[in-house]
Amino acid sequence: MKQGIILMDGAVGTSLWAKAEAKGIKKDPVWRYNIEHPEIVAELAAEYAEAGAEIVLANTFGANGPAVKRSSPYTAPQVCSEAVKIAKEALRGTGAKIALSAGPLTALMEPYGDMTEEEAGAIFYEMLEAGVKEGPDLILLQTFMDLAMLRVAAVEAKKFGLPVFCCLTFERRGKTMMGNSVEDMIEELEPVGIDAIGMNCSLGPDLAIPVIREFVGKTSLPLIFKPNAGKPILAPDGSTATAYSAKVFADDVTPALDFVDYVGGCCGADASYIRELAARMGK
Repeated sequence: MKQGIILMDGAVGTSLWAKAEAKGIKKDPVWRYNIEHPEIVAELAAEYAEAGAEIVLANTFGANGPAVKRSSPYTAPQVCSEAVKIAKEALRGTGAKIALSAGPLTALMEPYGDMTEEEAGAIFYEMLEAGVKEGPDLILLQTFMDLAMLRVAAVEAKKFGLPVFCCLTFERRGKTMMGNSVEDMIEELEPVGIDAIGMNCSLGPDLAIPVIREFVGKTSLPLIFKPNAGKPILAPDGSTATAYSAKVFADDVTPALDFVDYVGGCCGADASYIRELAARMGK
């Protein structure tokens, strides 16, 4: 096992929806909970720290201006500011660092859509600026399928003087839905000056290992690995379960511990998955 690997947290969205369902709270875009149900957001952050996570995400992933305006009476700066405040209070005294999270926009950029790079950049800047004012430790740009959009977000993120981590979401053939490869990602983002690179979401750890391994020897940047706990499996009685138990997930992630620098989970991976990983890593 590589020395000095940093353990990240697991899923925010699916974990918050599970908490909301258990408490009879309406299933909304999870960033709304920063204002409407901050207690479950704080509870999740604290659970990840207790499980051993050394980096915990603020609940800001999809809280960009157009999305917030479309689905709430709030503003993106309001939602992102509250998210970091909640995380700081929940993690106080734990030693865990806070990552301000941003994901892709729903609109497509030119030439595939009508949004210009300048328009996309302004949207990312607005949400990041509000979150950064509350004092996170780093910025994680994740679950992007379009490398061009990720590059725009990374350029904006680098303006704030914090470490910037970047993740694309790859299919099992080693390319994103937009056709971007590992090599493309490295070539586009290294000149921007990002601080870590890798992948999250889409694949379970067994299918994701060959993709993250493609980064080895092609970049000197630290590698990030946050695979899914698998797509939900629907049982005949209507109940759902994740494709990977915490133990199987940790078993399948273990080979990556020989070469990655940051590891955690994505969709379906709650605090029990991070606790299992922490045990494997001796944390």
